[in-house]
Amino acid sequence: MQNEEEINEKCQIKINDKLVPFKYNFKFKEKGKYKIKYSFNHLLKKSDYLFSYCFSLTKIDLSNFNTKEITNMSNMFAGCSSLKSINLSNINTEKVTDMSFMFSGCKSLININLSNLNTQNVTDMDSMFFACFSLTNINLSNFNTQNVNNMDSMFSECKSLTSLNLSSFNTQNVTNMNSMFFDCESLISLNLSNFNTQNANKMNSIFFRCSSLIDIELPKFNSQNLENMLEEIRFLKKFN
Repeated sequence: MQNEEEINEKCQIKINDKLVPFKYNFKFKEKGKYKIKYSFNHLLKKSDYLFSYCFSLTKIDLSNFNTKEITNMSNMFAGCSSLKSINLSNINTEKVTDMSFMFSGCKSLININLSNLNTQNVTDMDSMFFACFSLTNINLSNFNTQNVNNMDSMFSECKSLTSLNLSSFNTQNVTNMNSMFFDCESLISLNLSNFNTQNANKMNSIFFRCSSLIDIELPKFNSQNLENMLEEIRFLKKFN
């Protein structure tokens, strides 16, 4: 996380058109709606935790946000529990390597357009959508996951997801899939037909509490490097 002095040199913030000094824990004097505008004087290289735990934030428009030099977006919107809309239409993520916890705890987010997210250099997607309770669908067809090694809890507690097509995912370098779909209680079908788990050594509780799951495709499921998989093996037997 960047310190406040470092950000103050690069960023100006206006709240209702009044310039204010940057603070991670800014306290508003009274309840109400505020218009917050960020102005960046230099190209940022990190945006981790930038909006994290902005509990009352309902909408973010990043269409004019220059992110071409950013490498770290971990926890960027984490804990934004009231957030319903994020405009990522012009976001540039071609240099980003860390997207862990990026949308974690965005429990009011109903849908999100990720078509502009370039994930070709991302290595960490740990808990990326963790506890996004209200998401019913996530279109990940453009995701390039060839360099990702961590998908721990990536969709854990996405309680409203009914289906998830990950057929385009390349998981050849993923080592950690622990709790990847944990408590996806509404998930009915899951297409993992393109999953390669030959390098995975952690996959505990991957389908735990997926109580509605009745259709799953796992033709390339390889558990040769895994330990403590009894629970998952018992679960998968009903699909054989």
